[in-house]
Amino acid sequence: MSRLEAKKPPLFISEPLTRDAVSQSLSLLSGILKSSYGPAGRLKQLHNGVGGCVCTTSQSSALLGHLCLSQPVLHVLTASVRNHVSRFSDCGLFTAILCCGFIENFRSLNVAPFTVIKISKHLLSLCMDHLKSEACGCQVSVDFSSVETLVCLVRSILTSKPACMLNKTEVDHLTSLVLKAFIFTVPCHVETNAVLGKCVVIPVKGGRVVDSTVLPGLLIEAPEIQLGKPLAVKRTGSNMIKIALFSVSMSGDGSNPEEGTIVVRHGVSLEASELNQLLNVGKQLVKDEVGLVVCQKVMHPSLKQYLKEQGVVAVDRAGLSLMDPLGRVTGSQPIASIHSLPPGCYGSLKDLCVESFASKHFLHLIPGDTVICSLILCNRSETAWDELKRVCETAEHVLQLTVKEPLALLGGGCTETHLASYIRHKSSSVPASTLRDLGCSQTQYRLVAEGFCRSLESVARSLSHDGEEVLTDVVYGHCWFVPPRSPCVSRWSDLVSKCGCGVSGSTEDLSWSFLQGQSGSPVLQACPQEPSVKVADLRVLDCFAAKCSGLQVALETANLILDLSYIIEDQN
Repeated sequence: MSRLEAKKPPLFISEPLTRDAVSQSLSLLSGILKSSYGPAGRLKQLHNGVGGCVCTTSQSSALLGHLCLSQPVLHVLTASVRNHVSRFSDCGLFTAILCCGFIENFRSLNVAPFTVIKISKHLLSLCMDHLKSEACGCQVSVDFSSVETLVCLVRSILTSKPACMLNKTEVDHLTSLVLKAFIFTVPCHVETNAVLGKCVVIPVKGGRVVDSTVLPGLLIEAPEIQLGKPLAVKRTGSNMIKIALFSVSMSGDGSNPEEGTIVVRHGVSLEASELNQLLNVGKQLVKDEVGLVVCQKVMHPSLKQYLKEQGVVAVDRAGLSLMDPLGRVTGSQPIASIHSLPPGCYGSLKDLCVESFASKHFLHLIPGDTVICSLILCNRSETAWDELKRVCETAEHVLQLTVKEPLALLGGGCTETHLASYIRHKSSSVPASTLRDLGCSQTQYRLVAEGFCRSLESVARSLSHDGEEVLTDVVYGHCWFVPPRSPCVSRWSDLVSKCGCGVSGSTEDLSWSFLQGQSGSPVLQACPQEPSVKVADLRVLDCFAAKCSGLQVALETANLILDLSYIIEDQN
């Protein structure tokens, strides 16, 4: 058959970063991300042109997931950032803004991309070595015997997303709940390969944030359960509740068409045969002293009625997301067939009761010992609840990462400006052997290093959204914000009291300089000093693992994009 239309040749785009369309798109994306950054970040409303769900957010995962991009270069950037967020949950905007900064600053240099990449990789290794060294002035040790540092870490995450619309009382309440939920997920009896548990978020939209709570065990929504009536549950001889967990449909509507063709004899009712088999399963469950049956899918009304008459609580439509937590809470194995009940498939519970939040009724599964808990999360609107859910899940993940590596980094832009000061100091005198290994001149090295530092400082400047002046001190290299429309004074210390992270105070003998984009900051005469960190002074902390990964991903992605010489698009 001949083609109706001749096949078009592929479109070759050489040096894509020199194209105006790519530059404009990159600049626009950078502006969107920078304006969303930090506690004072501006919200974005994302929706398609034909209606549907509207997303109000400032989170990178939601922003990058909803944006429609046309430039292949931006697809590479956003894919890298989204992959980072899927692994660490935090520092997505930091990574994306820094990557855009690297691209914008490096491509304007009169230095070959290959040389830029080699020098920037060397600068990255200096940063990573410094961040991981005990002498690093922005590294904070996390002591799990005290909750002060953990509270600061969780509070920093909760207050970074304004779409959650939380006041101070609500932030304090949720901070304690997230920490309590995390402690529930830590096993009491540590083994060689200890595995952290899971916190399941239960939505209650329309309620007050301060009504949120956390309970050990698992909650399953059960609209048919009537509040106020005693819950008669069948128990075993050891006073435990035996549970059966089904992952197969128990609706009695036969097999799925995809599973093949079923041949039925004349006069035989497939529905009646299925129902008889379900009732036989019910009889076996009663015989085995099962007190609770949970089905992932739909359960036949006749089977539910039979089980109820026998004192067995039956819950259906549990959903796929609860199957793993249910198995971990109860120790039961999901049953995948109604024709056989494998030995050892049952689990057990210590108790079962009914809980009510707002207008919803839940079954509360209480195990003897568990690392699973339920966070009942309330917020006033659906938009605010969606944002809050993502933030609480991020906080839980950050705490898990901190268990593996008990470190944090100073937030509020201080780590970025400190690193920029450190790199400027290190690049002021580069050994000749280093220049030979990199195959570059002293001038090229300093040009790339200055672009590297300006990129870091651009992230700190992105925290300013209301016209604040952004400063850095020449002792610690921390970031300071001067309130907008401040009166003219002879000393900056009369206007600033604390740096962005809260560690340094203006009462010290400090001097400051502006963070003014292209001009950069002055070179420190010595390596940035390490301030004495008092936990009580900390205002903002960042996840160590997420920020280190974000720094690496940002540079590696920028170098990949800088190295692009052609984009080949299929036009068919």
